[in-house]
Amino acid sequence: MRLALNEEWAVGARIGDGGFGAVFEAENTAGEKAALKLVPKNPGAEREMLFTDLDGVRNVVPVIDSGEHEDQWVLVMPRAEKSLRDQLKEHGQLPLNEVVAVLSDVAEALADLKDRGVVHRDLKPENVLLLGGRWCLADFGIARYAEATTAQHTYKGGGSLPYMAPEVWKYQRATSATDIYALGVLAYELLEGVRPFAGPAEHDFQEQHLHGTPPPLTTAPPLLAALITECLFRAPQGRPAAGNVLARLGQIPAAPLSGGLAALAQANQGAVARQAEADRRASAHATEADRRKALLEAATASFSFIAGALLVALTAAAPSAEVRKGNQGGWTVRIDDAQLGLSEPKETAPEVWSTTVTPAPFDVIASATLSLKAPAKHHPYEGRSHSLWYADARAEGQYQWFETAFHTPLRPSAGTIAPFALDPHHESRAAVSRGMEMHEVAWPFNPLVVGDLDELINRWADWLAQAATGRLTHPSHMPERNPHGSWRR
Repeated sequence: MRLALNEEWAVGARIGDGGFGAVFEAENTAGEKAALKLVPKNPGAEREMLFTDLDGVRNVVPVIDSGEHEDQWVLVMPRAEKSLRDQLKEHGQLPLNEVVAVLSDVAEALADLKDRGVVHRDLKPENVLLLGGRWCLADFGIARYAEATTAQHTYKGGGSLPYMAPEVWKYQRATSATDIYALGVLAYELLEGVRPFAGPAEHDFQEQHLHGTPPPLTTAPPLLAALITECLFRAPQGRPAAGNVLARLGQIPAAPLSGGLAALAQANQGAVARQAEADRRASAHATEADRRKALLEAATASFSFIAGALLVALTAAAPSAEVRKGNQGGWTVRIDDAQLGLSEPKETAPEVWSTTVTPAPFDVIASATLSLKAPAKHHPYEGRSHSLWYADARAEGQYQWFETAFHTPLRPSAGTIAPFALDPHHESRAAVSRGMEMHEVAWPFNPLVVGDLDELINRWADWLAQAATGRLTHPSHMPERNPHGSWRR
């Protein structure tokens, strides 16, 4: 096949893949060898054409010709000697001086790209090519201008799994710091012969990049080890800029440091390692906060269905009842002097529910209280209240609303409210843990399933009717229903 662009090119054998297209041997009429890339015109693929002109950017593979052919974009580049992946396959771990040379060439390219507002987003050994004695960046298939507005086809989650920065896994905007993280992974691989995170599946890489700690570097001198560790910080703002990386690479000594300088470099490496661990904990905390926020939204949404179904059923049976509604799904229904109330859901602070000293057997995201108050005209009993908890009480990681209640075993017949609700805190945590405590579970953890609430509705409607007619009495025994086995310990 021959293609007429600015020059005429004879297209030969396929020699690889890159970005969104396939790469072929090519030769022009003057006999100059090149690599020709055909990129199908799929949505987003035109971004490769943004980068046909990167004049002034050091150490990038230039585009020497470009155009269109049928339903494909065409890019023509000089034929490189080899890729960095080829180099690794040939030699495994690379010697220190060669590693510094590779990283310096790539850092130069990243520094210039940062000045142009370009993020490569797919830095890996396959995309680093040896051309004219320098290691050059190629394949801008998912690159983007840093200031560009995120659109449907920006491939925000794009990249190669072993090199993808934490912010990419979180589907956040990629910046020049995203390329620095990939450079850190690449540097680690060049020195150790393996990547810091091994996967192998996508979910493994996600967990490792978001929460894992890279094994310590064993071959790098302290100054380089500290630099690579900083490049792998999870917080993008904590990573060094490309210019800083380049300057520090120039300070890596060809020979090992000795004496006081060696001791100082070692101390610096230790400080960076401690900062990396602090960064890991901060990132884990932020990720956990995001997880809990999403679960709280789910809890609030499902609570509104439960609260609404219960209220509709009660008011349909007692249309003359006095009803007051809250802002977040809570309400009260009053018949004569009897009142049934459902509180609005509130978030459970994780540090209140579970601590490292006294961990909880399961997680609680939110809670509410369902309470019945009866007129105490002839006896001291005033009613009952139950806890509603949004928790993974039955199976780890499977959250839903549960109904439960508590009692005081040392005083089974005492108390004007029995059983009673408890918020998720140290007293209720003790009640669901092993051993004798001040409070115990008096009602099994009953899952509340939207669309299957008849038992809940009928039970509380009956109790409300008893309270309104003066027939509600203190439970004859506690616990009322056997709660054992209804939650995990």
